[in-house]
Amino acid sequence: MEGSPQTQQRPASRVIGMMAVLALAGGLVACDKNDGQTAGQRLDSAVQKTEQTAADAQRKMETAADRAGSATRDAAAKALAVMDDAGITTKVNAGLAQDPDLSAVKIDVDTRNGIVTLNGPVKSAEARERAGKIAQGVEGVNSVVNQLTVSAG
Repeated sequence: MEGSPQTQQRPASRVIGMMAVLALAGGLVACDKNDGQTAGQRLDSAVQKTEQTAADAQRKMETAADRAGSATRDAAAKALAVMDDAGITTKVNAGLAQDPDLSAVKIDVDTRNGIVTLNGPVKSAEARERAGKIAQGVEGVNSVVNQLTVSAG
């Protein structure tokens, strides 16, 4: 039998549903209650209630599946952002290492959501400015928070 697992399960669930309806109908007939409805009307009512319950369950399953899919997409996007931030940090560090005034100095580079923060000492205001420009020049950088301090020595 071909088809998706969901399609293959539908006939089985229909058979189970119909068996439940028949059992309900048999119970209604056996009770011999006379509430103004015929056995056929009571059977129709039971079938309608069963179909409504099945439709409600289907909607709940679809909603749960949508939420799970959304959570998966969000997690993947967050993982990608972390990888992007790590790549940006690496590129900024490489750019700083190429500058003779900056390569000998320990500059801490931290990247979150494309925002690069620079911390540490530099030898001059010019070196501080160059470090900020190097960071800003890296692809994927949204902004630079330059907290480098000029230290004598």
